[in-house]
Amino acid sequence: MSSSEMKPHYPVARKSDQTDVYPGAKVSDPYRWLEEPDSPETREWIAAENDITSGYLRGIPQRDAFRKRVEALWDYEKYGVPYQRGGRYFITRNDGLQNQAVLYVMDGLHAKPRLLLDPNTLSKDGTVAVDSYSVSEDGKRLAYSLAASGSDWVEWRVRDVASGEDLPDHLKWSKFSGAAWAHDGSGFYYNRYAEPEAGKQLEQANYNQMVYFHRIGAGQAADTLVYQRPDHKEWMFGAEVTDDGRYLVLSVAKDTGARNAVFVKDLQRPDNGFAEVLPDFDAQYSLIGNEGTQFWFQTNGGAPLGKVIAIDIAKPARDQWRTLIPEVRETLSSVSLVNHTFVAQYLKDAHSVVRRFGVNGQYLGEIGLPGLGSAGGFGGRPEDKETFYSYSSFTAAPTVYRYDFAAGTSEIYREPTVKFVPSDFVAEQVFYTSKDGTRVPMFIAYKKGLKRDGSAPTILYGYGGFNASMTPFFSVTNLVWMEMGGVYAMPGIRGGGEYGEEWHLAGTKLLKQNVFDDFIAAGEWLIANKYSSTPKLAISGGSNGGLLVGACLVQRPDLFGAAMPAVGVMDMLRYQKFTIGWAWASDYGTSDDPKEFKALYAYSPLHNVKPGVRYPATFITTGDHDDRVVPAHSFKFAAALQAAQTGDAPVLIRIDTKAGHGGGKPTAKILDEIADKYAFLIKELGMDASGLK
Repeated sequence: MSSSEMKPHYPVARKSDQTDVYPGAKVSDPYRWLEEPDSPETREWIAAENDITSGYLRGIPQRDAFRKRVEALWDYEKYGVPYQRGGRYFITRNDGLQNQAVLYVMDGLHAKPRLLLDPNTLSKDGTVAVDSYSVSEDGKRLAYSLAASGSDWVEWRVRDVASGEDLPDHLKWSKFSGAAWAHDGSGFYYNRYAEPEAGKQLEQANYNQMVYFHRIGAGQAADTLVYQRPDHKEWMFGAEVTDDGRYLVLSVAKDTGARNAVFVKDLQRPDNGFAEVLPDFDAQYSLIGNEGTQFWFQTNGGAPLGKVIAIDIAKPARDQWRTLIPEVRETLSSVSLVNHTFVAQYLKDAHSVVRRFGVNGQYLGEIGLPGLGSAGGFGGRPEDKETFYSYSSFTAAPTVYRYDFAAGTSEIYREPTVKFVPSDFVAEQVFYTSKDGTRVPMFIAYKKGLKRDGSAPTILYGYGGFNASMTPFFSVTNLVWMEMGGVYAMPGIRGGGEYGEEWHLAGTKLLKQNVFDDFIAAGEWLIANKYSSTPKLAISGGSNGGLLVGACLVQRPDLFGAAMPAVGVMDMLRYQKFTIGWAWASDYGTSDDPKEFKALYAYSPLHNVKPGVRYPATFITTGDHDDRVVPAHSFKFAAALQAAQTGDAPVLIRIDTKAGHGGGKPTAKILDEIADKYAFLIKELGMDASGLK
């Protein structure tokens, strides 16, 4: 690791005498005051930290060259996966460097696109983003939600598709919500919360979500409350109208765990309530579709890798359930019903495989993919003759394909042009052994001709939580990194969904240390196999991945040359007290439980920073409007790490203003943050950046 010319003079972070009593222990929290993001003391600290970080970055001449090269490659067309409603096709497109993608509508598959919604016109700096949108069944109206400065809070509006004009409809205090249209187009179902306390919108815990029906043309005050459960304040809802328009289906979650309940309302009988068809929260049930009262679900119940079952909601007794697609060796990640066919997406060692089945479960064959990459999409209605999907890999930019069910063939529908040569790069998959003997997959990407002598600067990226799978993805930033001789490594560690629910659960609660062991073992493998070495090895991750980096940083400061935790969960004793944090207890447990407290306290990054340790160079990033993982996590961790650092390696924090957890971040802000992060790596890993084009 190359140390900075001089250890930064960090701003003095006041230490209070705050102490909390937990099961069996008293724990000090000297930086509690940093939990108030808008207090004058916190704002002064933020400004001072950003000044130090900016000064450090100004001293790295390669920063601007790196940003210029990334921007040049970034400037290519990016398409979303289209879908059809009422004979119209809707697709998103970014022409290259637009801050936000633009929504277009086409009156036919190959018709000229017409601009429908351009969020770039809604703010000068691109910080207003479309969070979600949904088109009515007849294709005439668009419901869309807008998020400002990266917040999870959204506001809903409705646009007439033909004219492109907004209707008067305006809905507020919605979060974690889609829009499920009634099939007659009269309105849609959405989720909202009660208005939070003034000034507490970004910190107050979110409980008591409600489902409402909004009738087009009416004010929000006239919206109809469809469902709420004040007796279960933690319940969250996903509302969906079946393809036949007859049923409103609620997926009910108590937390972020892979289990839910399902309640169904017959919309032809408006006076009837919801039938609690699957009330037990014993497994995960995802609606695929229905024919009358016959409903099809994807589930992990009794099948950790996933299967498809049929349930007659008129006779929902478990002994009447039928398995249509049984569990196999690969992980079933999602299933859709298109052309009266189940399109099932599987993960095979963390890359996509797609298979077709009849509604009776008969296997109909695979949809061939170009290679070992990631596919997504495959949406549509039962009567559709086509479906669309996107495919990408470490060396292939996202390309949109149209699949024709009658012909059984795929054709390219939208293909970007990126100014690089894919054959110049290599992506491979290896397997390594973790501390307890578990076999873990890892993708490694680099430029051809790499010398395996331990000299390559390497980014080890991970997540390891909430059943999320790390699959191949395309990144021009990684391409530039590899152009300079860097290596990118991404393991599929426990806590994720790469190998189903058992793999996920093996990295949760009292077993969370497995996640960190897997990640540390990946770093050790890269060093042992001479892809990299400690002075050249950086670890990176965001959100739960930020927790991963923070925990591994404090557990093995001797193993890594640099660390980049982004928007991380760093205070594992108090995370549940802010916004939606309480819902993460299914993965983490909480400090209220004696056994879980002991496990959390043992790895909580904030509480395991120790004075007198030489920590590697660290670059912490967060947004001051992050209301998912509140910035106090990063603030407190930065203050503690700066106070404890013994070595000369810098501990820096970059606090973005008008930014949240990451969703909807404008391209300009993304490029600035990328340039700052990689300038930090170029300097601290002693990287030769002379090859920047």
